[in-house]
Parts: sequence; structure tokens; C-alpha cells
Amino acid sequence: MNRLIILRGNSGSGKTTTATALRTQLANTLLVSQDVVRRDMLAEKDKPGNPTIELIETIARFGLQHQRTVILEGILSAARYGDMLKTLIAEADQSLVYYYDLSFDETLRRHAHRAKAKEFGADVMRDWYLPHDRLNVPTEQLISADWSQTMVINHILTDLAGLNNTESVKRIH
Repeated sequence: MNRLIILRGNSGSGKTTTATALRTQLANTLLVSQDVVRRDMLAEKDKPGNPTIELIETIARFGLQHQRTVILEGILSAARYGDMLKTLIAEADQSLVYYYDLSFDETLRRHAHRAKAKEFGADVMRDWYLPHDRLNVPTEQLISADWSQTMVINHILTDLAGLNNTESVKRIH
């Protein structure tokens, strides 16, 4: 059985940190990062019709076909990536979708503590910011600013255990 975990939200919200932490907690995972595919692998701008969308779908589908837990994270705007994400959700045996629903001020606050804070600042983040960019699928859950990183990870692990009802939950502290 394969599982798909989608973590979406604005830059600086905590998606990559969560995805990386989940990967250390789960066996047999494939982590697909929009930034890695778009910037590092393809050196593409995030514009409509860019090949990143197709490559993310191909990589994620590979993981699903090989019975892995695929963790897909990125801004993944609903306008550009929504159709592809909905296709993957439909194809996965099980899927969990999370959206970091944070204010622009909160994403700036979180961004200030990242290594990338020196690469780009508030003006660039403002250009990227998409408020309430929900995917609007039945399984989508919102992550709010008052959730700690530990709370987010434990919530997702509990959701995964609930999908299987046989897995024990390994909580982090």
C-alpha cells in the first residue's frame, strides 16, 4: 500500500522542516521537494506550464508505484499544481493533505530564522505570497501559526497511524 503526504504553503512556513523530520520518522519514504526539482534539477522559473509540474508528478508516481510513502512539499500553488496534485491524490492508496495557513507576517518571522534569509528578503517573499491558497480537497487540513513543529509532526504521524490502524505511533519530543 502506498501513501501520499502533501505539505503546501507559502515560503518560510515550515514545509521543508516538517517533510525532513517526517522522513526520519517513517520507513520507505520518497521526499519530493518542489524547490529541489524546480531550482536544483531543472533551473526553471515557477511559471504556468513549466516542466517542473510534469517531473514532480513523474517522481511522485514512481514512489507510489513502488509502494512508498511519498512526501511532496512546496508552495505548490493551486492554480499551477492543483490538477496534478488532485491526480496524484486520486491515484494514491491513501493520502493526507496539509496546508500551512499562515499570515504574511508569520511567514516573514519564520523566514528570519532560516539559512535562506540571506538569499532573499521580504520584498521577494511578498511577490510569492499566496494567501489562503487551499487545494480544496476533502482530506485537506489546515496548519495554523500556533502549532509548534513537534505538534505538526505528531499530528501527521497520528493521522498516518489512523489510516492503517495497525501502526504504532512514534512521537517525537
